[in-house]
Amino acid sequence: MGKTTWAALSVVALLIGCAGQQQGTATGDGTGATASAAPSTPGARMVKSRDGRYEGEVIGTPAPGSRFAKLQIGMTMEEVSTLIGAPDNMIRHETGKRWIPFYFGNDAQRLQVIYRNEGCLTYTGGNVFGGGGSELIRITVAPKGGCLDT
Repeated sequence: MGKTTWAALSVVALLIGCAGQQQGTATGDGTGATASAAPSTPGARMVKSRDGRYEGEVIGTPAPGSRFAKLQIGMTMEEVSTLIGAPDNMIRHETGKRWIPFYFGNDAQRLQVIYRNEGCLTYTGGNVFGGGGSELIRITVAPKGGCLDT
């Protein structure tokens, strides 16, 4: 019985340590963005969300007067759809954060929407339990297509 108890306590300590390490690297806002985030794509620029809680990426420069020129990092999918209309297509996929034990952030999934002749928008897709998500985290200006990172 003593060995079983020590083994169980070791596993619990390991899980608590992993959960603490994961929470310590994020900004604590649930987006999963790190405090010293760097662009994931060469030529991208980091932009603060409209409420200042995290940074998102803007890849390319929207043409003046285009639909994407009206957008801000941090907008919800509903706000974007109301402002510039519904997308032409969308793709949802899980991120690697989906498999982190005790991960409660809102980007265990990603949703990428395509606007023909404009580019793609990437949103947080929610957590493992179905809550949260739908915050704009990346604007990819690609009028000729080819902007999905699936």
